[in-house]
Amino acid sequence: MRLGAAALASVSLLALAPSGPPPVAVLPSRLADTGGGSQILTAEAPRESATSGTLTWWDLRGGRWVRAGSAPARFGARGLVEGGARRQGTNTTPTGLYELPYAFGTRAAPDGTSMRYRRVNQDSWWCQDNASRSYNRWAEPRPADCRAGESEHLIAYEKQYAYALVIGFNYARPVRGRGAGIFLHVDGSGPTAGCVSVPADAMRRILAWADPARRPHIAIGTTGGTTAVTRY
Repeated sequence: MRLGAAALASVSLLALAPSGPPPVAVLPSRLADTGGGSQILTAEAPRESATSGTLTWWDLRGGRWVRAGSAPARFGARGLVEGGARRQGTNTTPTGLYELPYAFGTRAAPDGTSMRYRRVNQDSWWCQDNASRSYNRWAEPRPADCRAGESEHLIAYEKQYAYALVIGFNYARPVRGRGAGIFLHVDGSGPTAGCVSVPADAMRRILAWADPARRPHIAIGTTGGTTAVTRY
């Protein structure tokens, strides 16, 4: 059967018409800032009160962000809060975009790790004492002005800190009372005290993936609202 000119035009238009809505840009492409590097992790929760969500790590390749891996993530026991408004001891995970200064662990660095890696020992502490000059810093040994009751003895968290990355929240210029010791680490038995946690295998993969020369960052937030991850 031969088609007339009008019919052929209709067929051509149908062939050119889009089959559905345009694809949504991948998450890193929708962030306000990615830190200027070519690697980023996104930790996204469905809402501020959530204690679980998804961590995804991405590579910038040829000008396009490509997913390198993902894992279920846990957040603070009292959900997430805007990083600039966070208060210490609230069991909330701070939202925002942060550097990843270095890695550490109670176990040896996984094969392929290129991030600076500190091995935890009996003298390793993270000072959370607001009155200490070592506030929000690794302390080894624990200084006299840093009270043990106001700090984390890292070796005591053998499972959770088997592998970890320091999240640069309140780190470069610490504000007393805002919070200290926010890490990306291995899952414990439930939500965290304010960190982001993932299964142990995911932490091993992340440490083998992260390349300091590519300036990896982490963006933490929710899927919408005032703490939407895309705001950071």
